[in-house]
Amino acid sequence: MLAMIENRAAALAPVILSVLRIMAALLLIQHGMQKIIGWPEMPAGRAMPGVFTQIWFAGIIELVGGALLLLGYYARATAFVLSGTMAFAYFLGHAPRGFIPVLNGGNLAILYCFVFLYFAFAGPGPLSLDRFLRKQA
Repeated sequence: MLAMIENRAAALAPVILSVLRIMAALLLIQHGMQKIIGWPEMPAGRAMPGVFTQIWFAGIIELVGGALLLLGYYARATAFVLSGTMAFAYFLGHAPRGFIPVLNGGNLAILYCFVFLYFAFAGPGPLSLDRFLRKQA
């Protein structure tokens, strides 16, 4: 019974990798949309970033990178850039507020950083434009 479950899980792992990539991208796109177009609405006390500010550029990277990752197009390179962006966001935006991520609000940035780093090495999974285009060549 346990072996059957293990075999089934192993068989589904590549598809679940794609599902994780798609969900992480959809969640990241929300952060970019919030910074660039103001939807969903910014939390109380936070204003929209000015155009060409550091946070605005982060929003562009989140929006465009999230869309590329969602599609699984140039997924490894995109994930690598996004991982670095999230590390940058953590060290500039959260770490100065204290060492402990749960207290400085940096949990999500760290989690995104390592999930995207994983995609940079594991690839996008079978449900991706990268995989589709590779099969067409």
